[in-house]
Amino acid sequence: MSEQTLHYVGLDVGGQTMKAAVVDDDGKTFPSVCRETNAAAGQVEGLKTMAATIREAVAAAGLTMTDIAAIGVATPGLMDLKAGIITEPPNLKPWKNVPVRASIEAAFGMPGKVAFQNDANAAAYGEFWVGAGKGFSSLCLFTLGTGIGGGIIAGGKILEGEHSHGGEVGHLRIELPDRGRLCGCGRRGCLEAYASAVAVAERTKEELAVYRGPSKLRELLRDTDGRDITEADCVKIFDVAKTGDELARKIVDDTAYYLALGACAMLATVDPQAIVFGGGMTKTGDAFLQKITEYVRRFGLTLPAERVRILYASKGTDAGFIGAAGCARMLVRG
Repeated sequence: MSEQTLHYVGLDVGGQTMKAAVVDDDGKTFPSVCRETNAAAGQVEGLKTMAATIREAVAAAGLTMTDIAAIGVATPGLMDLKAGIITEPPNLKPWKNVPVRASIEAAFGMPGKVAFQNDANAAAYGEFWVGAGKGFSSLCLFTLGTGIGGGIIAGGKILEGEHSHGGEVGHLRIELPDRGRLCGCGRRGCLEAYASAVAVAERTKEELAVYRGPSKLRELLRDTDGRDITEADCVKIFDVAKTGDELARKIVDDTAYYLALGACAMLATVDPQAIVFGGGMTKTGDAFLQKITEYVRRFGLTLPAERVRILYASKGTDAGFIGAAGCARMLVRG
């Protein structure tokens, strides 16, 4: 197989769906495929669905498995990257201690040719390889959704951490732990407790309870009563801010402030060339990114804050499988 013809499969497993595609050496993406994860069916069925999705992606590219040099799989949840195991993923219950890498290697007869990675780390690598971070040697990605995930690329490599939990930027502490907002992780003061989609909605409800002026947010938040808040709901809050609504503008400004504090922490620890924000909340437009940038310049360590590029991600939901394929490529290319 010549260097010019190497192809890889990237699979991004989510709580609801899994998405896969073939990606070549230059980061060119072939048609992607998507299947329901159906986690409730159990991990054995889940592993079968992973393999089936990979095969379907290869067929969609007009190739066969003999054309595939390596496979990359990205999953959410707690994991042991060195062992290739998902330990206890909250979004994939009732799965537990799932041997993802070994199972995919066995399914395709490709020992040593399956990369296993955290989904946010994979997304960060996808943006680094062929997305908003292309051309940089380092970046930090913040994925803004129901929670806040992220990944760190330093020197062209994913920072995995000694215990597979490097890059958990949503759990950067931005408030004192004895009085900060409660996070889904059970601790207080995490960035996710202030700037995730759920946190933005919760903060909005709290502000409305004490705000005495008129606000279009009152009607908007009624629509979310009794159901989970999504990124789409947050975009609506941001849209209200664009109309000049005083309270909505405060909510948006505070969110930018909190995210900037997280970015400043990354500047002081990693000093990346770029900080990239992805996820549904980035649909709010350039004004929000500019506000984050202003706060970073104001509060960040002076020289890194002046030089860092602050950008929106460009690959959307494709970043995960692209990054997974990029991790597979690293197995082959080094």
